[in-house]
Amino acid sequence: MAAPIRKTFHRKFHSLSNDKSQIWQANRDHFSKIHNRSFQTRSKFFPMRISLKGGILGTLTVAGAVTLGNFAQKSIRVHAAVKERVDLKPSREVRVPEADYGLKLTMYQFTSCPFCCKLRSVLDYYGFSYDIIEVNSVNKKQIKWSDYKKVPILVCEDVGKNGFLQLNDSTVIISILQSYLLDKSQSLEKLASYYPALEGQDEKGKKTIEYQNKYFLMYQQAELTDNRTKEQYEEERKWRRWTDSDLVHMLSPNVYRTPSESLETFRHFDKVGEWEKNFSSWERTVVIYVGASVMWVMGKIIKRKYGLKDEVRDSLYDSCRLWTKTVGKRKFLGGDKPNLADLSVYGVLTSIEGCQAFEDTLNNTKIGPWFYRMKDACTNHKGSSSSHHS
Repeated sequence: MAAPIRKTFHRKFHSLSNDKSQIWQANRDHFSKIHNRSFQTRSKFFPMRISLKGGILGTLTVAGAVTLGNFAQKSIRVHAAVKERVDLKPSREVRVPEADYGLKLTMYQFTSCPFCCKLRSVLDYYGFSYDIIEVNSVNKKQIKWSDYKKVPILVCEDVGKNGFLQLNDSTVIISILQSYLLDKSQSLEKLASYYPALEGQDEKGKKTIEYQNKYFLMYQQAELTDNRTKEQYEEERKWRRWTDSDLVHMLSPNVYRTPSESLETFRHFDKVGEWEKNFSSWERTVVIYVGASVMWVMGKIIKRKYGLKDEVRDSLYDSCRLWTKTVGKRKFLGGDKPNLADLSVYGVLTSIEGCQAFEDTLNNTKIGPWFYRMKDACTNHKGSSSSHHS
């Protein structure tokens, strides 16, 4: 039943081991019109009463995934509002006929963006077919139709009220896709509603968007089908977060370390991204030279912000050594097959593959064997056969 309106909310996640509840509290300005609700959910694991504050998402955590109660919810803002979308010729088409998921996907990307590379690693490993639209990193004209101006954007065609479903934020998209593969009884549109976007401002007054639940997988009230333990889910989430909060910040200061290295990096991106097929000659020139100059400066800013060592290569090496130490003697962090943390780390590192920083990393750390096992798994879509769960 609805209760009086409140300006703050608490949402509790209960684990199977009855460990301490995680209490999330959001800024009251976001929730001044939200109601408190409670629901009774029954699972074959645990019957439990769930308190739903603000119509967001009451959840029961099972082995690190999230079991969903069957209830209506108010969405805050799942994805950015859109204007009329212009049909563009794909820059590239990826087709995996042997793995037909019944989805028509279009990915808007910068080829060299680590978050785009992270998403592509998941799409390729599981064998999704998809089209790629290369976005001009300077004017972003290919995504002018979207109020959300970051990449990647993944569009699922023929879904939703606009005739397509727009999914934003690489981590959220990956969680949605993985949840869909493990429980196809839920549509992508419904799954997307479980990752509400909360708008706020940083200390400088700049608008920020934070997605709730982004590292969690969503399940209906059904037995989990991938036989992983709660600890394995927690480990996967921990290192997915680490990829986004630590590893990714090692890259720019390294590939844009000097003006000449920055220019060399952009020329490499021009080649691997096939920019000559997607942009005019003057657009390529602007992106290469303006981009190289801007990113050299940004690399210095990122170095200071995240406290990298004076020799930034050492910080990159340290992160890669930490990862290989964590994987240890396992083939992958996920064991015999990659999990989402493996795919995230691998995807981020592929963004600098071919750059001098990557070659130096291979020569100064032991990450190479794991990296090339991952490359084989993604290139050959080795997750496609294992992802068909009814």
